Amino acid sequence: FMDHVLSALADAGCSDVCLIVAPDHDVIRSFYDEAGRPTRVRLSYAVQPVADGTARAVLAGQFFTGHDPFLVLNADNLYPVDVLRALVALDGPGLPGFDREGLVQDSGFPAERVAAFALLDVDANGGLRGIVEKPSREQLAAAGPHALIGMNLWRFDSRIFAACADVPRSARGEFELPEAVALARARGVAFRVIPGGGAVLDLSRQSDIPPVSARLAGLEARP
Repeated sequence: FMDHVLSALADAGCSDVCLIVAPDHDVIRSFYDEAGRPTRVRLSYAVQPVADGTARAVLAGQFFTGHDPFLVLNADNLYPVDVLRALVALDGPGLPGFDREGLVQDSGFPAERVAAFALLDVDANGGLRGIVEKPSREQLAAAGPHALIGMNLWRFDSRIFAACADVPRSARGEFELPEAVALARARGVAFRVIPGGGAVLDLSRQSDIPPVSARLAGLEARP
């Protein structure tokens, strides 16, 4: 699955990729080092010493990005190449907003699973106003079937690192990236929401393996 993720990034024009890994990541490193892959992207690794949230995961990669803009994405999601390309082409921080009903139809997510995804509050000019994590039934009803959903895919610049360092622990006890984004917004960083379309494949659960495998059958990954 990671081969497909790296292949999509290469297709989108990303030539350098940093994997944020746990201290015990030898299996991942040996897989790519011993296989002599990938060939279209250069891999680096950053260790997140403690699994204490996605904001700290991003902070672990600061040495890799320096002052350059960069994408952040889940390793267990395969995003459409066109959406990745659009993020690469942005001239500032942003993220795609995926149509809620489209995620059910295109990606095969059960409706109840999409209901747990983050809702995006977007102004008339495409600017991000806020993110509603774990929306309530009332919030979902008010947003409607074509509400915009965030799928943990971002374009950042170096200003996000200060927010990731300063964000407090969430109610779940973690340093979370959406809350760091909210902090960055409060400090004046604007985020643009672009249209996201197409299937997003999710391999975050054991039960995802059969449907994801069926979707990828016959597709060659060229990382």
